[in-house]
Amino acid sequence: MPYQKPSELPDSVRENLPEGAQKIYLKAFNNAWDEYSDQDDRESTAHKVAWSAVKQRYEKRDGQWVRK
Repeated sequence: MPYQKPSELPDSVRENLPEGAQKIYLKAFNNAWDEYSDQDDRESTAHKVAWSAVKQRYEKRDGQWVRK
């Protein structure tokens, strides 16, 4: 189900990603949710797309997600 604001994101996202990355995740998830509406594993696919979008601009360094 789409997210309206970052505070609604899963704990694993909110607790690990900085605010900017959370916004990227939210937008990518919602776009993928709409795009893959005909798939059975829609939610799983949307989460994968969202993480991929975050990884284009952020990387994990020393246990923290930082901008590339």
